[in-house]
Amino acid sequence: MSRSAYLILENGTYFEGKSFGAEKETTGELVFTTAMTGYLETLTDPSYYGQVVIQTFPLIGNYGVIPSDFESKAPALKAYIVRNWCQAPSNFRCEGDLDTFLKSSDIPGMYDLDTRALTRVVREYGVMNCKLTYTLDNLEKDIEEIKAYKITNAVESVTADESKLFESETHDLKVTLIDYGAKYNICRELVKRGCDVTVVPASTCADEILQMNPDGIMLSNGPGDPSENTQIISELKKLCTHKIPTFGICLGHQLLALSQGAKTDKLKYGHRGANQPAKDLKTNRVYITSQNHGYAVVSDSLPENAKEGFINGNDGTCEGVNYTDMPAFSVQFHPEACGGPRDTAFLFDRFIDMMKERKN
Repeated sequence: MSRSAYLILENGTYFEGKSFGAEKETTGELVFTTAMTGYLETLTDPSYYGQVVIQTFPLIGNYGVIPSDFESKAPALKAYIVRNWCQAPSNFRCEGDLDTFLKSSDIPGMYDLDTRALTRVVREYGVMNCKLTYTLDNLEKDIEEIKAYKITNAVESVTADESKLFESETHDLKVTLIDYGAKYNICRELVKRGCDVTVVPASTCADEILQMNPDGIMLSNGPGDPSENTQIISELKKLCTHKIPTFGICLGHQLLALSQGAKTDKLKYGHRGANQPAKDLKTNRVYITSQNHGYAVVSDSLPENAKEGFINGNDGTCEGVNYTDMPAFSVQFHPEACGGPRDTAFLFDRFIDMMKERKN
């Protein structure tokens, strides 16, 4: 029988549910994702570092655990909140169940609580901290702990430990992928397009990257407040002066903008899910995209060498930037998205064309 568990929010509200996964107390930043599929990709997305994730889709775990769908070597989130946890998964690719996976990953979970009501709290009051616990006896002390929580050293905690090369069959181009918390599928998308990809830690300096003589530089997604990465931003600024084709995604998009003098700001509750509309300002076409971010580039802060390429169809925030004085562009959403949508995968082809043009 599952043990009772409580989710205490920073504003003093609490929700009662049942425990699954690892049995441990934890504190984190509470966020929600509206994705209807891809819970394994959500669980293994490094961008959720330090966060407690609510799945708004009610049934989770129904197709079990499939390691080939993972986006990193291990989950980085603090806890996992669902409405209904499926205890009997059914899928021909299934290699395990969600409860066992969470236990082995030391991630606590909660189910059988009203995730709709919980999500409404976050939408109304904004992102806030919370604590998963098993008693309400220390409520006052718990709330003090919750309010004091802050995500720190986010990129450093999820980046690669060392450089690693992923080779393609054709070896057409060389790409250096700076890992700020990269999802595996960014590398896969490049490799299948003929790129040999060298993944390097976020701390790699500009001179080291230049010595690799890459045809292009890929700036990955990742967690945390982008403006805190002052050394990374400084190295990116140096790299940009060499006019190497550059493509940034999510945190990489934000860091590239910061390196050019733009600013970023925290959103009320962020964009997380697989149904976020992004409008291409050149064609006026709207793409449905996968997103996972709590910060955004401030449109009005973009420098003269930067033009907005996409905006969010819901709130008008910046979703992409094109640079006019260097072969570089970036997007806030995820064109590499697994499990979808894949409507904007063509942006990888744009990056390939940019590298080939410079090389020739």
